[in-house]
Amino acid sequence: MKTIFTTMLKAARKVRRRTLKVSLALPRIPAPLKIIFKPVRNVSNVATRLTSTSKSLHAELGAEKLPVPGTSVERLFSYRKQKLAYRLYVPVSAQSSDMPLLMMLHGCGQSADNFAAGTRMNTCADERGMLVVYPQQSSSANVGRCWNWHRPVDQKRGSGEPALLAALTRHLIASCKADARRVYIAGLSAGACAAAITAAAYPELYKAVGVHSGLARGDIETLQGALSAMRHGSKATTIQAGSRTVRTIVFHGDEDRIVHPSNAEGFLALAQQASSHPFQRDVEQGHQNSRDFTRSLYKNKAGVVMLENWTIHGGGHMWSGGSASGAYADPAGPDASSEMVRFFLDA
Repeated sequence: MKTIFTTMLKAARKVRRRTLKVSLALPRIPAPLKIIFKPVRNVSNVATRLTSTSKSLHAELGAEKLPVPGTSVERLFSYRKQKLAYRLYVPVSAQSSDMPLLMMLHGCGQSADNFAAGTRMNTCADERGMLVVYPQQSSSANVGRCWNWHRPVDQKRGSGEPALLAALTRHLIASCKADARRVYIAGLSAGACAAAITAAAYPELYKAVGVHSGLARGDIETLQGALSAMRHGSKATTIQAGSRTVRTIVFHGDEDRIVHPSNAEGFLALAQQASSHPFQRDVEQGHQNSRDFTRSLYKNKAGVVMLENWTIHGGGHMWSGGSASGAYADPAGPDASSEMVRFFLDA
Protein backbone atom coordinates (compact mmCIF):
# COMPACT_ATOMS: atom_id res chain seq x y z
CA MET A 1 0.00 0.00 0.00
CA LYS A 2 1.32 3.45 -0.87
CA THR A 3 2.24 5.57 2.10
CA ILE A 4 0.31 8.71 2.96
CA PHE A 5 3.40 10.76 2.22
CA THR A 6 3.83 9.45 -1.36
CA THR A 7 0.14 9.92 -2.06
CA MET A 8 0.18 13.45 -0.68
CA LEU A 9 3.12 14.43 -2.89
CA LYS A 10 1.40 13.03 -5.99
CA ALA A 11 -1.74 14.90 -5.09
CA ALA A 12 0.30 18.08 -4.71
CA ARG A 13 1.66 17.67 -8.25
CA LYS A 14 -1.88 17.20 -9.51
CA VAL A 15 -2.89 20.42 -7.80
CA ARG A 16 -0.04 22.22 -9.60
CA ARG A 17 -1.36 21.03 -12.95
CA ARG A 18 -4.66 22.58 -12.04
CA THR A 19 -2.75 25.87 -11.58
CA LEU A 20 -3.37 25.87 -7.86
CA LYS A 21 -0.35 26.71 -5.75
CA VAL A 22 0.82 23.90 -3.51
CA SER A 23 1.38 26.41 -0.74
CA LEU A 24 -2.34 27.12 -0.59
CA ALA A 25 -3.37 23.70 0.62
CA LEU A 26 -2.38 20.27 1.72
CA PRO A 27 -3.63 17.71 -0.83
CA ARG A 28 -6.81 15.73 -0.65
CA ILE A 29 -6.92 12.83 1.75
CA PRO A 30 -6.16 9.69 -0.30
CA ALA A 31 -8.79 7.01 -0.72
CA PRO A 32 -7.07 4.45 1.57
CA LEU A 33 -7.37 6.89 4.48
CA LYS A 34 -11.00 7.90 4.06
CA ILE A 35 -11.93 5.70 6.97
CA ILE A 36 -9.80 8.00 9.14
CA PHE A 37 -10.89 11.39 7.90
CA LYS A 38 -14.38 10.86 6.51
CA PRO A 39 -16.92 13.22 8.11
CA VAL A 40 -20.18 11.84 9.48
CA ARG A 41 -22.20 14.01 7.13
CA ASN A 42 -21.37 16.00 4.06
CA VAL A 43 -20.77 19.60 4.98
CA SER A 44 -17.89 20.18 2.61
CA ASN A 45 -19.07 23.64 1.65
CA VAL A 46 -20.63 24.96 4.79
CA ALA A 47 -19.77 28.55 4.01
CA THR A 48 -21.78 28.43 0.77
CA ARG A 49 -24.69 26.70 2.48
CA LEU A 50 -24.72 29.19 5.31
CA THR A 51 -24.72 32.08 2.87
CA SER A 52 -27.82 30.83 1.08
CA THR A 53 -29.73 29.57 4.09
CA SER A 54 -30.71 32.75 5.85
CA LYS A 55 -29.50 36.30 6.12
CA SER A 56 -29.71 35.91 9.91
CA LEU A 57 -26.67 33.68 9.73
CA HIS A 58 -24.68 36.69 8.57
CA ALA A 59 -25.74 38.78 11.56
CA GLU A 60 -23.23 39.52 14.26
CA LEU A 61 -23.87 37.71 17.52
CA GLY A 62 -23.93 41.08 19.21
CA ALA A 63 -27.17 41.84 17.35
CA GLU A 64 -28.85 38.67 18.59
CA LYS A 65 -29.45 36.82 21.79
CA LEU A 66 -27.41 33.74 22.59
CA PRO A 67 -28.92 30.51 21.32
CA VAL A 68 -31.05 28.46 23.67
CA PRO A 69 -28.86 26.76 26.31
CA GLY A 70 -27.93 23.22 25.34
CA THR A 71 -28.05 23.99 21.61
CA SER A 72 -25.63 25.05 18.88
CA VAL A 73 -25.93 27.28 15.85
CA GLU A 74 -24.01 27.68 12.61
CA ARG A 75 -22.81 31.11 11.63
CA LEU A 76 -20.46 32.85 9.22
CA PHE A 77 -17.73 35.27 10.29
CA SER A 78 -16.14 37.83 7.97
CA TYR A 79 -12.76 39.45 8.52
CA ARG A 80 -10.45 41.19 6.04
CA LYS A 81 -12.41 39.81 3.09
CA GLN A 82 -12.09 36.31 4.52
CA LYS A 83 -15.09 34.21 5.55
CA LEU A 84 -15.07 31.46 8.14
CA ALA A 85 -17.98 29.20 8.99
CA TYR A 86 -18.26 28.07 12.59
CA ARG A 87 -20.57 26.33 15.03
CA LEU A 88 -21.15 27.80 18.47
CA TYR A 89 -22.34 25.63 21.36
CA VAL A 90 -24.01 27.17 24.42
CA PRO A 91 -24.00 24.91 27.51
CA VAL A 92 -27.15 23.87 29.35
CA SER A 93 -25.86 25.78 32.36
CA ALA A 94 -25.35 28.97 30.37
CA GLN A 95 -25.02 32.27 32.20
CA SER A 96 -25.73 35.69 30.78
CA SER A 97 -22.05 36.64 30.93
CA ASP A 98 -18.54 35.71 32.04
CA MET A 99 -18.49 32.15 30.72
CA PRO A 100 -15.12 30.69 29.65
CA LEU A 101 -14.65 30.21 25.91
CA LEU A 102 -12.91 27.33 24.13
CA MET A 103 -12.05 27.28 20.42
CA MET A 104 -11.76 23.77 18.92
CA LEU A 105 -9.95 23.23 15.58
CA HIS A 106 -10.74 20.03 13.69
CA GLY A 107 -8.36 17.80 11.75
CA CYS A 108 -8.08 17.31 7.99
CA GLY A 109 -11.30 16.30 6.25
CA GLN A 110 -13.40 16.73 9.37
CA SER A 111 -16.35 19.03 9.93
CA ALA A 112 -17.32 21.09 12.95
CA ASP A 113 -20.21 18.71 13.70
CA ASN A 114 -18.06 15.64 13.32
CA PHE A 115 -15.34 17.02 15.55
CA ALA A 116 -17.85 17.98 18.24
CA ALA A 117 -19.30 14.48 18.15
CA GLY A 118 -15.94 12.70 18.25
CA THR A 119 -14.48 14.75 21.10
CA ARG A 120 -17.70 14.97 23.16
CA MET A 121 -16.50 18.42 24.14
CA ASN A 122 -20.06 19.73 24.36
CA THR A 123 -20.68 17.32 27.25
CA CYS A 124 -17.68 18.78 29.06
CA ALA A 125 -19.01 22.25 28.30
CA ASP A 126 -22.33 21.36 29.93
CA GLU A 127 -20.54 20.13 33.04
CA ARG A 128 -18.32 23.21 33.38
CA GLY A 129 -20.51 25.98 31.94
CA MET A 130 -18.27 26.76 28.99
CA LEU A 131 -18.92 28.16 25.51
CA VAL A 132 -17.37 26.14 22.69
CA VAL A 133 -16.77 27.37 19.15
CA TYR A 134 -15.84 25.05 16.28
CA PRO A 135 -14.46 26.96 13.27
CA GLN A 136 -14.64 25.00 10.04
CA GLN A 137 -12.04 25.17 7.31
CA SER A 138 -13.50 25.46 3.81
CA SER A 139 -12.48 23.41 0.78
CA SER A 140 -11.73 26.67 -1.04
CA ALA A 141 -9.12 27.57 1.57
CA ASN A 142 -7.66 24.05 1.54
CA VAL A 143 -8.67 21.20 -0.76
CA GLY A 144 -8.35 18.70 2.10
CA ARG A 145 -10.04 21.08 4.57
CA CYS A 146 -6.82 21.14 6.63
CA TRP A 147 -5.67 24.24 8.44
CA ASN A 148 -2.68 25.64 6.53
CA TRP A 149 -0.18 25.29 9.36
CA HIS A 150 2.77 24.70 7.05
CA ARG A 151 2.63 28.08 5.27
CA PRO A 152 4.72 30.99 6.59
CA VAL A 153 1.80 33.41 6.14
CA ASP A 154 -0.27 31.21 8.47
CA GLN A 155 2.40 30.96 11.15
CA LYS A 156 2.62 34.46 12.54
CA ARG A 157 0.73 37.22 14.25
CA GLY A 158 -1.26 39.64 12.14
CA SER A 159 -1.71 37.53 9.02
CA GLY A 160 -3.40 34.47 7.60
CA GLU A 161 -5.34 32.00 9.70
CA PRO A 162 -3.93 33.04 13.10
CA ALA A 163 -5.26 36.57 12.56
CA LEU A 164 -8.61 35.23 11.37
CA LEU A 165 -9.00 32.86 14.33
CA ALA A 166 -7.92 35.53 16.80
CA ALA A 167 -10.41 37.98 15.29
CA LEU A 168 -13.22 35.42 15.64
CA THR A 169 -12.18 34.80 19.23
CA ARG A 170 -12.31 38.52 20.05
CA HIS A 171 -15.66 38.81 18.31
CA LEU A 172 -17.14 36.02 20.42
CA ILE A 173 -15.70 37.42 23.65
CA ALA A 174 -17.47 40.69 22.95
CA SER A 175 -20.73 39.40 21.49
CA CYS A 176 -21.19 36.54 23.97
CA LYS A 177 -19.87 38.54 26.92
CA ALA A 178 -17.42 35.73 27.62
CA ASP A 179 -14.75 35.96 30.30
CA ALA A 180 -11.69 37.33 28.51
CA ARG A 181 -9.49 35.95 31.31
CA ARG A 182 -10.57 32.38 30.53
CA VAL A 183 -10.14 31.84 26.80
CA TYR A 184 -8.55 28.68 25.40
CA ILE A 185 -7.78 27.01 22.09
CA ALA A 186 -7.27 23.34 21.21
CA GLY A 187 -7.13 21.08 18.18
CA LEU A 188 -6.40 17.73 16.60
CA SER A 189 -3.67 16.98 14.04
CA ALA A 190 -3.59 19.92 11.59
CA GLY A 191 -5.97 21.69 13.96
CA ALA A 192 -3.55 21.09 16.82
CA CYS A 193 -0.74 22.68 14.82
CA ALA A 194 -2.94 25.68 14.03
CA ALA A 195 -3.98 25.97 17.68
CA ALA A 196 -0.37 25.95 18.88
CA ILE A 197 0.65 28.53 16.29
CA THR A 198 -2.30 30.81 17.05
CA ALA A 199 -1.75 30.63 20.81
CA ALA A 200 1.93 31.46 20.37
CA ALA A 201 1.05 34.39 18.09
CA TYR A 202 -1.52 35.78 20.54
CA PRO A 203 -0.38 34.83 24.06
CA GLU A 204 -2.34 37.75 25.55
CA LEU A 205 -5.58 36.30 24.16
CA TYR A 206 -5.35 32.59 25.03
CA LYS A 207 -4.65 31.47 28.57
CA ALA A 208 -3.83 27.87 27.58
CA VAL A 209 -3.69 25.59 24.55
CA GLY A 210 -4.53 21.91 24.03
CA VAL A 211 -2.65 19.90 21.42
CA HIS A 212 -3.69 16.40 20.33
CA SER A 213 -1.50 14.53 17.82
CA GLY A 214 0.10 17.72 16.54
CA LEU A 215 3.44 19.42 15.97
CA ALA A 216 5.07 22.34 17.74
CA ARG A 217 5.78 25.41 15.69
CA GLY A 218 9.17 24.97 14.12
CA ASP A 219 11.18 25.42 10.94
CA ILE A 220 8.38 24.25 8.61
CA GLU A 221 7.74 26.48 5.60
CA THR A 222 6.78 24.08 2.80
CA LEU A 223 4.62 21.05 2.13
CA GLN A 224 7.75 18.92 1.89
CA GLY A 225 8.92 20.25 5.24
CA ALA A 226 5.56 19.41 6.76
CA LEU A 227 5.72 15.86 5.45
CA SER A 228 9.24 15.43 6.80
CA ALA A 229 8.20 16.68 10.23
CA MET A 230 5.23 14.31 10.22
CA ARG A 231 7.57 11.42 9.46
CA HIS A 232 10.50 12.20 11.70
CA GLY A 233 9.68 15.09 14.01
CA SER A 234 10.32 18.82 13.73
CA LYS A 235 13.09 21.00 15.08
CA ALA A 236 11.52 23.55 17.40
CA THR A 237 12.14 27.20 16.59
CA THR A 238 14.64 28.95 18.83
CA ILE A 239 12.94 31.68 20.83
CA GLN A 240 14.25 34.35 23.14
CA ALA A 241 14.49 33.28 26.78
CA GLY A 242 11.74 34.85 28.86
CA SER A 243 9.35 35.18 25.92
CA ARG A 244 5.74 34.90 26.96
CA THR A 245 4.24 31.45 26.35
CA VAL A 246 0.89 29.90 27.14
CA ARG A 247 0.38 26.85 29.30
CA THR A 248 0.09 23.73 27.15
CA ILE A 249 -1.39 20.26 27.49
CA VAL A 250 -0.33 17.66 24.93
CA PHE A 251 -1.75 14.25 24.02
CA HIS A 252 -0.02 11.88 21.60
CA GLY A 253 -0.32 8.16 20.92
CA ASP A 254 2.99 6.30 20.84
CA GLU A 255 1.73 4.24 17.88
CA ASP A 256 0.73 7.26 15.79
CA ARG A 257 1.60 6.44 12.17
CA ILE A 258 0.59 9.83 10.74
CA VAL A 259 2.39 12.33 13.00
CA HIS A 260 5.50 10.87 14.60
CA PRO A 261 5.21 10.71 18.42
CA SER A 262 8.57 12.48 18.80
CA ASN A 263 6.83 15.70 17.78
CA ALA A 264 5.42 15.93 21.31
CA GLU A 265 8.95 16.67 22.53
CA GLY A 266 8.95 19.92 20.58
CA PHE A 267 6.49 21.48 23.02
CA LEU A 268 8.81 20.82 25.94
CA ALA A 269 11.72 22.33 24.03
CA LEU A 270 9.78 25.52 23.34
CA ALA A 271 8.45 25.82 26.89
CA GLN A 272 11.90 25.30 28.38
CA GLN A 273 13.46 27.88 26.04
CA ALA A 274 10.95 30.46 27.27
CA SER A 275 11.76 29.77 30.91
CA SER A 276 14.70 31.31 32.72
CA HIS A 277 14.84 28.33 35.11
CA PRO A 278 14.73 24.56 34.50
CA PHE A 279 11.39 22.86 35.03
CA GLN A 280 10.61 20.47 37.83
CA ARG A 281 9.30 17.23 36.34
CA ASP A 282 6.78 14.90 37.95
CA VAL A 283 5.83 11.65 36.21
CA GLU A 284 3.00 9.22 36.82
CA GLN A 285 1.92 6.01 35.14
CA GLY A 286 -1.75 5.12 34.83
CA HIS A 287 -4.39 3.04 33.10
CA GLN A 288 -7.76 4.20 31.80
CA ASN A 289 -10.28 2.80 29.33
CA SER A 290 -8.07 -0.20 28.41
CA ARG A 291 -4.94 1.84 27.71
CA ASP A 292 -1.85 2.65 29.75
CA PHE A 293 -0.53 6.18 29.76
CA THR A 294 2.40 8.23 31.03
CA ARG A 295 1.62 11.72 32.32
CA SER A 296 4.45 14.19 32.80
CA LEU A 297 4.06 17.54 34.54
CA TYR A 298 6.59 20.33 34.03
CA LYS A 299 6.42 23.06 36.66
CA ASN A 300 8.12 26.42 36.66
CA LYS A 301 9.92 28.00 39.60
CA ALA A 302 6.60 29.18 41.07
CA GLY A 303 5.17 25.65 40.94
CA VAL A 304 2.83 26.38 38.03
CA VAL A 305 2.40 23.54 35.54
CA MET A 306 3.46 25.08 32.23
CA LEU A 307 3.34 21.83 30.27
CA GLU A 308 1.38 18.64 30.82
CA ASN A 309 2.32 15.84 28.45
CA TRP A 310 0.28 12.64 28.02
CA THR A 311 1.72 9.68 26.12
CA ILE A 312 -1.05 7.22 25.25
CA HIS A 313 0.51 3.76 25.02
CA GLY A 314 -0.96 1.89 22.08
CA GLY A 315 -2.79 4.99 20.88
CA GLY A 316 -2.85 6.00 17.24
CA HIS A 317 -3.65 9.20 15.37
CA MET A 318 -7.06 9.65 16.99
CA TRP A 319 -8.67 11.69 19.78
CA SER A 320 -8.12 9.72 23.00
CA GLY A 321 -11.23 8.73 24.92
CA GLY A 322 -13.46 10.06 22.16
CA SER A 323 -16.77 8.84 20.82
CA ALA A 324 -17.19 6.39 17.95
CA SER A 325 -19.99 8.63 16.70
CA GLY A 326 -17.33 10.91 15.27
CA ALA A 327 -14.53 10.01 12.89
CA TYR A 328 -10.92 10.14 13.98
CA ALA A 329 -11.81 9.39 17.62
CA ASP A 330 -10.73 6.46 19.78
CA PRO A 331 -13.05 5.44 22.65
CA ALA A 332 -10.08 3.77 24.37
CA GLY A 333 -7.61 5.67 26.48
CA PRO A 334 -7.79 8.64 28.84
CA ASP A 335 -10.55 11.17 28.21
CA ALA A 336 -8.56 13.90 26.49
CA SER A 337 -11.51 16.31 26.45
CA SER A 338 -12.15 16.12 30.19
CA GLU A 339 -8.45 16.36 30.99
CA MET A 340 -7.99 19.38 28.73
CA VAL A 341 -10.92 21.20 30.33
CA ARG A 342 -9.59 20.35 33.79
CA PHE A 343 -6.18 21.71 32.81
CA PHE A 344 -7.75 24.86 31.36
CA LEU A 345 -10.20 25.78 34.11
CA ASP A 346 -8.60 24.52 37.30
CA ALA A 347 -5.38 26.52 37.05
